[in-house]
Amino acid sequence: MDEKRWSGVDLGNVLRAVEDAAPVDAVEAMTRGIGVDLGALSVSFLIADMSGRALVRLAHVPFGDPTGRRRQDEDVATVLPFDGGPQEQALRSQRVQVRPSGNDHVVMAPVTQRGEAIGLLEISLPATPDDTTLAEISRAAHALAFVVIAARRHTDLFEWGQRTTPFTLAAEIQRRLLPSSFTCEAGSFTLAAWLEPAATIGGDTFDYSLARNLLHLSLTDAVGHGVHSALTATLCVGSLRHTRRRGHTLLDQAQAANSALIENPPGGFTFATGLLGRLDLRTGVLAMVNAGHPTPLLVRDGAVQPVALPVDPPFGVLRRGSYRTTDVPLRPGDRLILLTDGMLERGAAHLDLPARLPDLTELHPREVVRVLGDAVLDVAGPTLPDDACMLVLDWHGDHGDDRSTTAGADPHRASAIPYA
Repeated sequence: MDEKRWSGVDLGNVLRAVEDAAPVDAVEAMTRGIGVDLGALSVSFLIADMSGRALVRLAHVPFGDPTGRRRQDEDVATVLPFDGGPQEQALRSQRVQVRPSGNDHVVMAPVTQRGEAIGLLEISLPATPDDTTLAEISRAAHALAFVVIAARRHTDLFEWGQRTTPFTLAAEIQRRLLPSSFTCEAGSFTLAAWLEPAATIGGDTFDYSLARNLLHLSLTDAVGHGVHSALTATLCVGSLRHTRRRGHTLLDQAQAANSALIENPPGGFTFATGLLGRLDLRTGVLAMVNAGHPTPLLVRDGAVQPVALPVDPPFGVLRRGSYRTTDVPLRPGDRLILLTDGMLERGAAHLDLPARLPDLTELHPREVVRVLGDAVLDVAGPTLPDDACMLVLDWHGDHGDDRSTTAGADPHRASAIPYA
């Protein structure tokens, strides 16, 4: 680009404009500042749809704008389903894409933080961008990720934009039980999780929390469907988090969750199965509790094997139920998969996970859960009879080493994905 016209993005000035704007205008303030500094013809932010299968272009327009798009007040959401094109490639591979458009050039840069693929920054430039320009755009896109994360604490705008299908009350409750990011990259591990909800909501949840030297994991499945199941899941997850945050042991978490469902059953007797884990990041030893839940799978050296765990009663079944921990030593290169029964039973049984998993070893966990989510919908959908939930953990070892990142993602662990 012409150096006289462009000297880079002044992130200091851009972020001041963001802070001066209202939360609903924060992204617009950010993209406007980026566009001015780059001499762009247009700039927009595309947020990842909640299904993981589309991008959504958010815009603030007057009511006279053409119909055919979802509206809320003067905000418009336009859904762009994945089609294997450069937008999908940029998001899934976490690499900047450039597409000529007439005399212009459209740059699509992933908006990512710790491996969470939030969306894309799309910029139309009047000239071919050089490597310096692309690096500057990538840096601005990374900063935009933090702006989105901060702004969405104060407004429903981004959540609304991501929802391309209506939520039931049960789905709303279930959604609030999930962590705010479904992906986490750290030096010693990479984690991603996903939930494919049933039409009537089956009470599945996943959770994780990273301490200084520990990674806490859980996957739970509440009995029943609808609001009753969602309330059971709320008690179970709330109890696990409460006990974990008080610094109690894994067995304390299991006992507390059991007592919570015994003493406060919504509408009568209820229960939930669960897998609890606490990974010591210094040693790679994962302590696990299995409360009546399907067996985890371990992919090691290309082979898939079940993780042998003693099975204890589900939470809420026996007042004096006892729980046991089992240590699972992980080796660098291991992949652990936690699943609920919606990934294994009824129509989903045709998926044959042990046969599929070795073919996915080169994919980032973020892509593994997406591929498996698509697969379970193919064999048991499009409307699932039960929630299908999964959590994939890759163990790298070397806790304490810094990871090598580019704009919020680790390029050495990005997926090499074939596209149509």
